[in-house]
Amino acid sequence: MRNYLRVMTPSVIILLLVLAFDVVSICRGDVGDFATQDFFNGILSGASDSCAGKTFYTYNNFMDAATAFSGFGTTGADVDHKREIAAFFANIARETSRLCYVEQIEKSDYCDSTNKKYQCVAGKQYYGRGPLQLTWNYNYDAAGDYLGFDGLNHPEIVAQNGSISWKAAVWFWMKHSNCHSAITSGQGFRATIKAISGDECNGGDSDSVDERVNYYTNYCNEFGVDPGSNLSC
Repeated sequence: MRNYLRVMTPSVIILLLVLAFDVVSICRGDVGDFATQDFFNGILSGASDSCAGKTFYTYNNFMDAATAFSGFGTTGADVDHKREIAAFFANIARETSRLCYVEQIEKSDYCDSTNKKYQCVAGKQYYGRGPLQLTWNYNYDAAGDYLGFDGLNHPEIVAQNGSISWKAAVWFWMKHSNCHSAITSGQGFRATIKAISGDECNGGDSDSVDERVNYYTNYCNEFGVDPGSNLSC
């Protein structure tokens, strides 16, 4: 071994490092390997042509957001990758009626005036926007701080800029909730429902919970993976 290393040229060493990196990448996988354009279009096809989301939500913006957050859909084993993306889109399908809505139907201020750190701006409303329907002043401000936009003064950007909209959704999933860790640690799909819309659980809105679970199991089937346990909340 010592003699072999002595005769290795720099170009050979570089080649071996590149090959090693490729092997790691293959093992880790890529979100786009299974969350394909066809999969995305299949969800989007459930939205009518009159839906704002039909043209606002794009696959390219989703993929840009997916690759902007290390570990999203690439943590753990292959089964974890696919369950995570299935869970992500199952919640999105419920929140937006299969990528139809960009903004919440029943709008309100959603201002927590008791939160002195995140002061609401007069005339601004912090209702649900984007794939996961980002809501409340404190969530807009935190998302803006991380992604580089003024969430309190310009919450509407989440419904105007497709790139920011998808990144806000993945940010919430990865950085502002336990959704990512819930899937990758085996807690099950129900933990993501609790994080995104906990008031639906324990009989709060059983129909909505069932809808989320149905989307999740269907997407897992599309990816060829068992959905696991602990699905409903």
